[in-house]
Amino acid sequence: MQSLIGRRFRPEPQPPRRDPAPSRWAYRFQRLWLTPLFRSLLRTGLPAFTVVLLAGLYFGNAERRAVVVNAVAELRQQIESRPEFMVTMLQIDGASPPLAKAIRQALALKLPQSSFDLNLEALRRKAEQLDAVASTEVQVKGGGVLQVTVHARQGAVVWRSRKGLEMLDATGHRVAALTTRAARADLPLIAGEAAEKAVPEALKLIAAAGPIRPRIRGLVRMGARRWDVVLDRGQRILLPEARPVRALERVIALDQAQDLLSRDIVAVDMRNEQRPTLRLTPQAVAALRKMRETQAGALSQ
Repeated sequence: MQSLIGRRFRPEPQPPRRDPAPSRWAYRFQRLWLTPLFRSLLRTGLPAFTVVLLAGLYFGNAERRAVVVNAVAELRQQIESRPEFMVTMLQIDGASPPLAKAIRQALALKLPQSSFDLNLEALRRKAEQLDAVASTEVQVKGGGVLQVTVHARQGAVVWRSRKGLEMLDATGHRVAALTTRAARADLPLIAGEAAEKAVPEALKLIAAAGPIRPRIRGLVRMGARRWDVVLDRGQRILLPEARPVRALERVIALDQAQDLLSRDIVAVDMRNEQRPTLRLTPQAVAALRKMRETQAGALSQ
């Protein structure tokens, strides 16, 4: 029989409702994730730290380090020794044969040699230590050629010093030694104390000489401060320390107007611009004295 007592309805227990708000730790992590620095550290820093840590653990062993170093050195040697990286020929452009020979001796290269073993800057400095070299350009070209482009110094004057004859460029820098004057007879000759330090001024005087230039035998530096222009026939033009070119031009003007340098004159002294002086030859002095005595005798009669 069915009981007449009714049973109470008991609802099934419901699970607790989940709070949609994040937890405290989740909230803090989300806030940190919005920070660019934290994201960079987590994405980049952590993997990098892991790699460094693993590498440190691996290379902490001396044997492993030696194996890796030897492998890298062997690989590098194989690459550097490849034919396309070998220099087999030295090419020198812009230099005379004697200068090219001197440059080869200065560089002292042992070819063939890997281009990785060449210090181009050191080679350039070695070449520029030669007196005749103003500047150089050193580069490795295709086909295993080491090209050295030379800008050589050009001789401008011949300097006669106590050591002998030397060729100088327009700045007074030494170019080469000369055995005889005839070796560079085309260049003007300078001499005297500190003449090599005044080469630019000497070249200006040579350029201003104009009509009398074929008669110039050389320029002599006097007292390391002024020039004497030495002409043929034993004549000299004594120039002042200041404005020597202007003084030389005055002498040339007088010569063109009155044939000054064609007379019996030993020297034209222009050291005092206000009072130029002529120094006559002994014969001219004797002739002048005789003429004055004749004139004085005629006046006394």
